Amino acid sequence: MKLAILGGGGFRVPLVYRALLGDRAEGRVTDVVLHDLDAARLDAIARVLAEQAADIPGAPAVTATTDLDEALRGADFVFSAIRVGGLEGRAADERVALAEGVLGQETVGAGGIAYGLRTVPVAVDIARRVARLAPDAWVINFTNPAGLVTEAMARHLGDRVIGICDSPVGLGRRVAQVLGHDPDEAFIDYVGLNHLGWLRGLRVAGRDELPRLLADPELLVSFEQGRLFGADWLQSLGAIPNEYLHYYYFNRDTVRAYQQARQTRGVFLHGQQGRFYAEMRHPGTPALKAWHDTLAEREAAYMAENREAAGVGERAEEDLESGGYEKVALALMRAIARDERATLILNVRNGTTLAALDADAVIEVPCSVDANGAHPMAVAPLPGHATGLVCAVKAVEREVLAAADSGSLATAVKAFALHPLVDSVTVARRLVDGYRQAHPQLAYLGRRTPDGPEMITG
Repeated sequence: MKLAILGGGGFRVPLVYRALLGDRAEGRVTDVVLHDLDAARLDAIARVLAEQAADIPGAPAVTATTDLDEALRGADFVFSAIRVGGLEGRAADERVALAEGVLGQETVGAGGIAYGLRTVPVAVDIARRVARLAPDAWVINFTNPAGLVTEAMARHLGDRVIGICDSPVGLGRRVAQVLGHDPDEAFIDYVGLNHLGWLRGLRVAGRDELPRLLADPELLVSFEQGRLFGADWLQSLGAIPNEYLHYYYFNRDTVRAYQQARQTRGVFLHGQQGRFYAEMRHPGTPALKAWHDTLAEREAAYMAENREAAGVGERAEEDLESGGYEKVALALMRAIARDERATLILNVRNGTTLAALDADAVIEVPCSVDANGAHPMAVAPLPGHATGLVCAVKAVEREVLAAADSGSLATAVKAFALHPLVDSVTVARRLVDGYRQAHPQLAYLGRRTPDGPEMITG
């Protein structure tokens, strides 16, 4: 099978290839094509992959190209992991928002909206090309904001695009381990949108083990999300939120921590990865070691501002392992390609799963997966407070999609103004002005053509 990885020069691509190397069954990926606009980054990551594959017989062949159509043509699966504007764009998202006193995180609040506005036109272009060049391919979307981007692509690819995220998997794994269970033996009752969901139950052999955790304050603060939110708040909710809900529940604390931090996450990653790619320009650099060292530093600094706001210090060693988004992607691909049924938490179209949302809204829920794709499983309704937040954020996502489609400045302002973490229409207008100045990819806003906004794909 041929796998095309878009954003193939991205830093986390070796995680995906490492997972592929461990897959020795029939019907596995034999050819990997990396696509990126930056040839130097492609070369760096290709070198890391070559060292990963050394002495492994039958490792998937790797090629690299800057030609998108070449990468897509004949693909069986497409992993979309693009970052429009690069890490410079992420740093600008944070800077513009924090100057207005609001959150600039890349998927939540003003930063997430800005990232979505410049990413959706490119994602739509990719979806159209996939439909034309590889109509039988399955697209697995890694690109943030994952739910929003998946919904944009689904308008052209239907259910053949599926979004993934490792946050729910990591949360479920930690809760299961704290309770003394094998995560692979537990069913995670998790519902919401991408980066806006709640673990409401953890069933093992038909028994919900979550009440036992919620009744034990000491056990609650023995893992990362418990330390982040605090036992009292988790007991009040009766659920364990995705860590990204810390931005909503403790917004002022987090914004203050971001403003006081020596540097934002985007600036940190831009500098860190810049050093990695610069080092990789030297032919003698041990590629795999350089990558591993950079990855370890990256994981240790994850959500540092939130931990600072919560007063919980550095990440515990047991929390450094991610949820394994590459493992989720491989499990999803395997289930579809081989018709090996699996249950995975994925971003898919709602259908009738959540009554508060329409059928086309992309949500994040447990799905049964087979050769025909991912099918959302029936879930109990969310409580009122969660339903209100999900509906509000989904309404913002729809305004982002409308602005990206029409190029309307007024609609872009509306998207910012309606977000729960942006408290003023005046601030929303200033944010749009600031982001248009910071990002050339947003030049299409306010500039129309007979066929709609100009698509910026650089």
